[in-house]
Amino acid sequence: MEFDRILKSRRSTRSFDSGPVKEKDLISIIEAARLAPSACNSQTWRFVTVTNREIIKKICSLAMRPVVPNRWLEQAPLVIVGCSQLDVIANRIGSKVTGIEYYQIDLGIAMEHMVLKATELGLGTCWIGWFSENKVKEILKIPKRIKVSAMLAIGYAKDKPAKKRKRKSIDKIVFSEKWGQSFTP
Repeated sequence: MEFDRILKSRRSTRSFDSGPVKEKDLISIIEAARLAPSACNSQTWRFVTVTNREIIKKICSLAMRPVVPNRWLEQAPLVIVGCSQLDVIANRIGSKVTGIEYYQIDLGIAMEHMVLKATELGLGTCWIGWFSENKVKEILKIPKRIKVSAMLAIGYAKDKPAKKRKRKSIDKIVFSEKWGQSFTP
């Protein structure tokens, strides 16, 4: 699949078939994350893959926040938990100097690589950020020094997504030379 088609076909999937993600596809998805860039090539991301139905159900029942509990996650055959190792010197010094938490950028890039690779492989994905980090850490035995920032639900979409998504036009999101000045390529 060519890249523009991958971008245009990617959707947030919240309804999954029960079929498992093939091992070779999982390896390809992880490899895509491994190849992502990171600040000073620090590669601070770490991932926990969860396919055990009982553990996924436990995450759903104990770690999802109220109001938007994301119960649909129980259907996902694969959940990848995105973590960051915070004790790497590039992250500690960089964030103190610039105020930017580079580990979050790095993890976001790596996980989006996963999303795009999964889309190429015909899999649906959905980012999840509405959860209790402490509960996820407890369930998955993740050490305290590790930051859990996001999860990805991955699997074969049960329902076909809507064909067209509303997106803001380029002139609404891009400026030229300074804020508020119309974009001119």
